[in-house]
Amino acid sequence: MNETITLAIVLIPSLVIAIVFHEVAHGWVANLLGDPTAKQRNRLSLNPIRHVDLVGTVILPGVLAMTGAPVFGWAKPVPVVKQRLNNPRYGMMAVAAAGPGTNLILAAIGAVLLGLLVRGLGAPPEGGLAVLLTGLNYFIIINIFLALFNLLPIPPFDGSHIVEGLLPHDAARAYNKLRPFGFPMLFILLLVLPWLFPGLGIVERIVVPPVEWAREQFMRLAFVVAGG
Repeated sequence: MNETITLAIVLIPSLVIAIVFHEVAHGWVANLLGDPTAKQRNRLSLNPIRHVDLVGTVILPGVLAMTGAPVFGWAKPVPVVKQRLNNPRYGMMAVAAAGPGTNLILAAIGAVLLGLLVRGLGAPPEGGLAVLLTGLNYFIIINIFLALFNLLPIPPFDGSHIVEGLLPHDAARAYNKLRPFGFPMLFILLLVLPWLFPGLGIVERIVVPPVEWAREQFMRLAFVVAGG
């Protein structure tokens, strides 16, 4: 029970910070590029209540975590009106990239803080320091996962907007028609197929390796900061 509480203490703040900054980054860049919709609707706030979706941010990730399934979810999307951007095509690409980019910056900040903390330790961490070290590790992993997950080229994730901006106009219009099928495709790929065919190893072979590779790079940064 104590381990569960400790895990919640380190996971929940990390997840909330990662999601809130991700969403605000979308709105901030949109406002910078000509679309003030998010600002007008007060979605540039760091108040988590304005961004957390009860089902997508709390209930679904919690159920998936308890059942051992791949954990994913969503927040309330920051409203962006593509047509209000100064350059709708490339502006939307920048808006989409802002969220994952912010998560990678947060992961780097977490790695630097982890390195500084380790550098200042004179003995193995105990109590609150141990919890803080664990929290920073999870903070880094969560931000990496959120960045890479949102870069998937599956509508309506951020990666799909980047791909759409790179495609020729006719291909982009055809690709955009896939948006209503994005979440069903994700459920099939990450939940249904692994359940029906465990040997496929979709999560183990496709999702985990890039996350682990990125985590190693940020751990190297932490190691350098720690004086290693």
